[in-house]
Amino acid sequence: MAIVRKEEVIESWSILIGGGQGRAENVFNDTDNFITQTKAPNVKKERKKLAPGLFRGLFGAKRDFLVVAETSNPRLKPYQMLIGSRDYGNNLDVSWYLTYRLTFWERVLSLLLMIPALNFVLLPFAMVKGATRMAKEGKAGMDLDLFDEQDLRAYATNAHHCLIEAVEKLMVDLHQDPSRIDRKSRGFLGIS
Repeated sequence: MAIVRKEEVIESWSILIGGGQGRAENVFNDTDNFITQTKAPNVKKERKKLAPGLFRGLFGAKRDFLVVAETSNPRLKPYQMLIGSRDYGNNLDVSWYLTYRLTFWERVLSLLLMIPALNFVLLPFAMVKGATRMAKEGKAGMDLDLFDEQDLRAYATNAHHCLIEAVEKLMVDLHQDPSRIDRKSRGFLGIS
């Protein structure tokens, strides 16, 4: 079971589509197909069930997501886009979250830094791996150089546009006006 914590979310976008109940699979499939059609290089997509924590996940609180990640740039490995689509009453709740997930060793290092006696020995390593602090302070992305940020922005924007296209298609099928979609994300990238 994969776990995603709220503090890992660095960018997000959402829409509630009135009368869209029962069409979550359409959004997942169309988004997946549109991403494939763009021929975006080095992008991996997979469906996963995610939970907000271990305890809630053990008791069945899981939701389906299309997980999109860029695979060629190792500095982008901690970044994943989670695309969700689920019924909410008579509506369809569609959203995505760009997450920054610490690597296994970054998590171990951050836990070890909580032990005062180890601070003196481990602090130089922690300074080299500044991503741990930046993620905790909400400054993920600050460790990326210009090309890394360009790659991150390209793959996230591409996935965002593909999801918007899937949402527009659904809204047209439901005889709704897709021009009313708020296309701008919230976070440090500000994708639109």
